[in-house]
Amino acid sequence: MKILFLCQYFPPETNAPASRVSELCRCWAQSGEEVTVVTAFPNHPTGIIPPEYRGMRFLREEYFGCRVLRSWIYATPNKGFFKRVLSFLSFMVSSMLVAIFRAGKCDVVIATSPQLFAGLAGWVVSVLKRRPFVLEVRDLWPDSAIQLGVLKNRMLIALSRRLESFLYRRAALLVPVSESIRDAIRSHEVPEERLLVLPNGIDPELFFPGIRSSEKRKEIGIGEEFVVSYIGTHGMAHGLDRIIEAAHLLRDRADIHFLFIGEGAKKEEVVRHARKLGLERITFLSTQPKKEIPAWYAASDLPMVSLLDLPVFTTVLPSKMFEIMACERPILMVAKGECARLLERARAGMVLETNDPARMAAAIEELAGDPERCRRYAEAGRRFVLENFDRRRLADAYLERLKQVAGKGE
Repeated sequence: MKILFLCQYFPPETNAPASRVSELCRCWAQSGEEVTVVTAFPNHPTGIIPPEYRGMRFLREEYFGCRVLRSWIYATPNKGFFKRVLSFLSFMVSSMLVAIFRAGKCDVVIATSPQLFAGLAGWVVSVLKRRPFVLEVRDLWPDSAIQLGVLKNRMLIALSRRLESFLYRRAALLVPVSESIRDAIRSHEVPEERLLVLPNGIDPELFFPGIRSSEKRKEIGIGEEFVVSYIGTHGMAHGLDRIIEAAHLLRDRADIHFLFIGEGAKKEEVVRHARKLGLERITFLSTQPKKEIPAWYAASDLPMVSLLDLPVFTTVLPSKMFEIMACERPILMVAKGECARLLERARAGMVLETNDPARMAAAIEELAGDPERCRRYAEAGRRFVLENFDRRRLADAYLERLKQVAGKGE
């Protein structure tokens, strides 16, 4: 089967959509399917295109058996509403042109949110190619932008909601990444037969347990300290300033070190906050290559997953929680909703439903003093994720539904 996938993000970018799309497409290519990905030149979240990609309008690449077609994008940092919208629109237009004129024939067209302009591009391409349209819903837009205070104009909100409903009605198959997102889509009167819940998963060949006392600890100049880490996008959704406040409350604990890895809209603000408080036992690193993330988790004693206390974030399942579990590390989760329930079901960590810094600091001290409990969390998490969220099995289930939608089923 010939699969055409439109997604703004793709490796070497390391965010959740890039990981999900690349791993699914790699699995399908390994199964003998012809996969074409239309994506942008890498720039997330800094807005800086790497030197090897600069000055190009179009590029053809290969990625583990997949054909990758890169189209032009107005690259901008992952902050500032209007510049981000311009970036989204630029990819919408350029991806449509590349998909229509350079991608060739296909049996199905898939587009992935969170931003809906990529979905609109996918629908247009599907109409012109006369092929079924599949929309992945990784986040509820425009709800997330509204609740974060990014989208405030009533007219733009109304237009965004109309676009959301339009795409939901036009898709032959909608693929939410959580049951909560599926329930939200149902409110648009989407029939059950057009829904497939397909959560994020892990590549067990990439994410596996490592050695705690690794070279990574030496790189940041720490020894046997208890390392609390946050690895991922430093965005508006994550409430990282509250983790900095918790670190401040633990400033006298010489045996506890905080590690932040990643970039994003709030990175500079978080770093300034830590410096203003005079925190010494804290390290900030830029985004690391995907292949090195398991080693950084291995060097961590307590990775964190943090989301703001907003209704829209009760629907999400952050991909990093699966990666942490696969690396056999306990999780301290500051979140409510489906991800919190899943972590408790897995018995893979501690859940705090409040982002109160004092509660965070107390939880960190509690777990730092109980290595046996951390070990149990870590082992349970790895068992759970391998049994339920192996990306290869998820990709197979997805492929079967795609074949049905495209009329290619047996």
